[in-house]
Order: sequence, then structure tokens, then C-alpha cells
Amino acid sequence: MAEMLEPGEQREPEEQNMQSRTRINPIVFYGSSAAILAIAVWAIISPEGASGTIGVLVGWISEWFGWFYILIATLFLAFVIFLALSRYGRTKLGPEHSEPEFSTFSWAAMLFAAGIGTDVMFFAVAGPVTQYLNPPVGEGETLEAAREATVWTLFHYGITGWGMYALMGIALAYFAYRMNLPLSIRSALYPIFGDRIYGPLGHGVDLAAVLGTIFGIATSLGIGVVFLNYGLNALFNVPEGLPAQIGLIVLAVAVATISAVTGVDRGIRRLSELNVWLTLGLAAFVLITGPTIFLLNAFVLNIGDYVSSFPALTMETFAFERPVEWMNGWTLFFWAWWIAWASFVGLFLARISRGRTIRQFVAGTLIIPFLYILMWVSIFGNTAIDIVRGGNEQFGEAAVNTPEQGFYTLLEQYPAFPVIAFVATFAGLLFYITSADSGALVMGNLTSYRKTPRDDASNPVRIFWAVATGLLTLAMLVVGGITALQNATIVMGLPFGFVMVLLMLGLYKALRVEAYREDSRRYSLPARFSGRSTSLDGDRSVALTWRQRLKRSMSFPSRGQAVEFLSGVALPALDEVAEELRGHGVEAEVRESTNDEGLPCVELVADLSEEAPFQYRIEPREARTPVYGDRSLRESDTYYRLDVHLLEGGQGYDVMGYTHSQLIDDVLDQYEQHVEFVRLNAKATW
Repeated sequence: MAEMLEPGEQREPEEQNMQSRTRINPIVFYGSSAAILAIAVWAIISPEGASGTIGVLVGWISEWFGWFYILIATLFLAFVIFLALSRYGRTKLGPEHSEPEFSTFSWAAMLFAAGIGTDVMFFAVAGPVTQYLNPPVGEGETLEAAREATVWTLFHYGITGWGMYALMGIALAYFAYRMNLPLSIRSALYPIFGDRIYGPLGHGVDLAAVLGTIFGIATSLGIGVVFLNYGLNALFNVPEGLPAQIGLIVLAVAVATISAVTGVDRGIRRLSELNVWLTLGLAAFVLITGPTIFLLNAFVLNIGDYVSSFPALTMETFAFERPVEWMNGWTLFFWAWWIAWASFVGLFLARISRGRTIRQFVAGTLIIPFLYILMWVSIFGNTAIDIVRGGNEQFGEAAVNTPEQGFYTLLEQYPAFPVIAFVATFAGLLFYITSADSGALVMGNLTSYRKTPRDDASNPVRIFWAVATGLLTLAMLVVGGITALQNATIVMGLPFGFVMVLLMLGLYKALRVEAYREDSRRYSLPARFSGRSTSLDGDRSVALTWRQRLKRSMSFPSRGQAVEFLSGVALPALDEVAEELRGHGVEAEVRESTNDEGLPCVELVADLSEEAPFQYRIEPREARTPVYGDRSLRESDTYYRLDVHLLEGGQGYDVMGYTHSQLIDDVLDQYEQHVEFVRLNAKATW
């Protein structure tokens, strides 16, 4: 019989119990760490050999799988939009009774912050200028190239990438908070592979996620290192080069270590929120003191061009005239980068979105962060193009050939350069160290067994991943700087791209099961009503029933009364149903347990299907007494409800005061609905 779970309890493989002391997944942890350390050492010892091998792999992937990256990026976006607009959009990312942990404003603010990073500062100038001077097709330095330049950058940072984050966030939240599976990538494949996700297959999936994630993080850190090194040089004459970059890497590792040991994560998150306001202030300064009217016009133009050209851009493979170098450096790199970061950001999005519907999640994830991207790229990108079109060729060459200089060179065109450059560098530094700290935490979580989704990896594991990420970043900078990081991301993102396709299929299959469950409720409704009307025999009994129901609705039981009802009415009723089910050949049992408040709970479990066993659980819950009718009641008074929980969570109704027969009727109502669900689920073909 399939093992049943307490509400909120996760399925755990045998290995998890064995590793309760170390809490690491040994296969994923040691396998991924060995691979990453081997790559890093190889790159440091033989940079030319590593660079050549990575270049060959990128060429092969670009030729044979370039279409795959472009196709799945579009497919993921279309899929999450379909989920939001379909009946599945009403599904909660958590049990039915769950409510959002954060207010809409706080949730939106965290989504807004998720769209910001040092790399956006880096590419907001370098991207548009490069596309203007060296577009993938057509002549550069034309009006057409100027219009398309910023749109290309918006496309690479736009809703396509956020669609990947949304897909990962939905899958992680759904399977962890609604299906009670571990908060890991392999859980999303449970509908396809079942318990095999706890074996070699699942380990392989998590390994691919770890390798993709660490290269994605290393790329962002590498860009941040180069960017900040130039900023420190411009402000404080810190020499550019490997020594200063090593110092910045050491700083990131040190901050991540301090965060893990002292628990200052909350303080770091607050600094990250401060960065939102710093970057908004910086963008407002450039808008107000720069060519304001031109930038506002360009902003509106960019929106129109992005919307109108998006359908063609999203499937653009340049089949007839393929700019290979451009594709590798831009579209393929960005899609691989988004895929590599999907586990990282998806985990964050999942943890802040429990209790929200899929429709709310998709709308917030696609719209809110992109509003920031649209504002930032439009202001800085169009300002940069305006400077180049004004005749500053030197600035254009710097932005293309040394992108880290482009952003600061643009700021030099404005008053109070030392002040705004310091603000930009400070914001970039905070983004850099918070990314390193968050990256170490996520990498630790991906390689650890955790009891609940809220648990985090142990401190030694987090510190190890901070050091490993720093070492990998240094290795790739030695090999070839940012170009090497981009190429490595394309290579490592490919395996996880296939994993995300399977993840999408697993999520869709699970949501179809949700639809069957909803249909089963509708189909079984007439039987539910007819069963209730005949729960007691005789006219007098029927009359007593409605009076009992009215009396029950006006009473507010104490804790002792709730416990007495469980033992005196609920337990015998469930025992009677279980005995009858066993008489019909169904494995059934009644279990007694306690909830988080130490109150007794009873549940009936029946094995109808390995994937969908029946569970009817009665759990006490303290609630505030409504003030009406009885004037002696106060708002501070509380009473106890006995809520019904099924496998998918609380159902929102109270059975306290039901008679023995009424409670059996209610169990049978839910049982008949579940039988109909099992029938529909078995009938469907995948």
C-alpha cells in the first residue's frame, strides 16, 4: 500500500533517513563537486586547452542544438501563459486552505527585486550599442538599427526568460507545497517516473541542475567582478587585472561564509531591497538630467517595437543567413543563462508564493520584473545610442570592446560623476555579494536532503559551495574572461534544458490529475445530496436533523468538547467505515495522531490506487468566535472546529456536531467523489 503522509509532511526516500546526520545527498553533492572542482583545476592548469575544448563544444551545440534552445524558450513561455489562462490557473500553489504568506505589495516588491542584478547594469549599455553598431543582419549605424538595438536587449532580458523562471517556480511550489514532495527538481518528474526519482534517475536530474546552476551563477559573478573592478579603478585607481578580481572573489566568498555562520541573511536581504531604491534613483537621475523628452519618446517606441516584433524574434534562427558568432554571444548564451538560473530564481519564487494561484503567479512573474527591465534598458540603452549617434565614436568602441567601461563612460557624460559612479558601484557590489550568498544557499539546498521546504542546507555545505563557485569563477576568468563564462554556460545549460522539458511534461500531467479531481466533485454532487437526505429514517428523524444542524451552527465548542467528539463519535464512525471497506476487499485503516498544537487527530486511509490513495482526516483547529446572537460572546473568545482534510489539503468545512450517521455520510460523499476521480484518472491516456 502506498505510504500516506501527514499534512505538510514530505515523501522521503530511504537515503534521507540514512543521511539524517549529515543532511547531504552524497551522490549529488560529491558527484557535482568533483566535476566542478575538476573543471576548475583543469582550466587553471591548462587555460588554452580548456578554452579550445569549450570552443569546440560551443560550436557543436550551436550547429546542432541552436534551434532547440530557441524552440524550448518559446515553448516554456507559451506553456506558462496557457496555464494561467486555462482552468489550471485557479490551482493554488499549496493546499486548498493555504493563504499567501506575504501581502500583495510585499510579494510584488520581492518579484521586482528579483529582476535586478549587476549583469543588467553591464548589458543595458553594452547590449544596445553592440546591436546598433554590429546588428545580426542589415547595416549598422542606421535608423533601423537604432530602433532594433534596444529591442534586441529587451528581448534577451524580457518575458521569454521570465517564462523559464515561472515554469520552474510553479513546478517547485506545486510539488512541494501541494503534493508534499521534497523541494527539489526531481520532484517535478514524479508524475512521469514515479518512485524512480529517488534512484539514479533523480540523482542525474539534480546533478544536471547543480552543474547548470553553478555555471550560471559563476557567469554572473564573473561579469560582476569585471564590472566592479573597472568601477573601483575609475573611483579609487584600483588597478584592473586578475589580482583585484581575485580580491573581489575572496570578498564574495567571505560574505557568504559570514552569512552562513552568523545568520545575517535577513540583513543582506534588506541591503538587496535598498539596492532597488538606489538603482531606481540612478535611472531617474539619468532620465531627468539627460535628454528627457527623447528618452520618453524612445520608451514608448520601444514598447511598440517589442510587442510588434516579438512573435518573429522569439522563433528567429537565422536559417538562411546565420550569424554564428552573434548567435553564440547573444541569443544562445542568454537562453542558456536563463535556463542555468532557473533553479536558483525558481526556488526563490516558489518560497515566496505559497498559497497563490498559478494565474496570480504567472501574471506577477512575467509582468512585474519586466517592468523594471523595460525601464532600465530603455533609459540607459537609448541614452547610449544617442551618445553614439551624436558622434562619440570612442564611447561606442569602448561599449562594444570593453563592455564594463561602457556603463561608467556613459555616467561620465552627466554632472556629479563621482557621486553617481559611487552609487552605481555600491549598488553593483551589493548585488554581487548577495548573489554569491544566495547562490551558495541554493547550491547547498540542491545537494541536501531537507525535512521541510523551509529548511536550508547546513553551514559547512553552504561555505563549501561559496568557495567552489568562487574557484570556478576564477578559473573561467583565467581561461578567457567573460567570453569563456558565456561559452561554458551554453555547454552546461544544454543538459538542464532537456530536464526542463521533462519538468514541463510532469507538471502538465499532474495538473490534468487536478482537473480530474475537480470533475469528480461535480459528477458526484447529486449522489452527495441524495445520500445526505436519507441519512436518518422516518419523518421525526428528518425534523430533528435540521434542528440539530441549526443548533450546531450556533454552538462554539471548547477544546475538551472537540476532543470528546473525536473519541466518542468520529473514531467509531471511521472505524465502522474502515471495517466495511475491508469487508469489500479494500485495504483500509484508521490512524490516530497529533497535530502541531498537540491535539489529537483521526484519519481514515484506504488504498484505492498507488498514485491516489483515499485519505479522510479530521483535525482540530482553534478559531475566533463570531460575535452575533449571543451577547455574552466577546471578539477575543475562541472555539474549536474539526476541519476535514483530504489528500490535497483542508476542505474548509467543520464536522463538529455531526451525528454518527451524518459523519459516515460525509465520509462516503468524499469517498464516492474519490472513486470517480480514480476512474477518470485511469481512463485518461497520456
